[in-house]
Amino acid sequence: MPGSFFDTNVLVYIASGDSVKADQAETAIAAGGAISVQVLNEFSNVARRKMRLSWMETHTFLSALRGLLTVHPVTIETHETGLALAERYSFSIYDAMIAAAALHAGCDTLWSEDMQHGMALDEGLRIANPFRSSA
Repeated sequence: MPGSFFDTNVLVYIASGDSVKADQAETAIAAGGAISVQVLNEFSNVARRKMRLSWMETHTFLSALRGLLTVHPVTIETHETGLALAERYSFSIYDAMIAAAALHAGCDTLWSEDMQHGMALDEGLRIANPFRSSA
């Protein structure tokens, strides 16, 4: 089940003022991968509320993401898997839904700054921080 799935926080750095992390995030997604509609929604929220991007800038960035990465829907099956992951691994519900979407997308790596680097879920998904030198 090869493939990379990206958490929202990795993509936020591309539009941030942190040029080092932006470059690292751009390098990570250049090889392609997947995100979910949840990631698009979370990015939109951060872009508008915290980064103060205009609607035009937000739409442009989202369009670029959709062109680079495969976007997967959040389904009832994703939701049920996410609930099980939240309970089993004590994830927040939002992190669990991201992990569930990665599993349903058939990915083996979830790139996230917020989740535990190196953690391996029994379901075959490894969490990696793209900003660590050992990622």
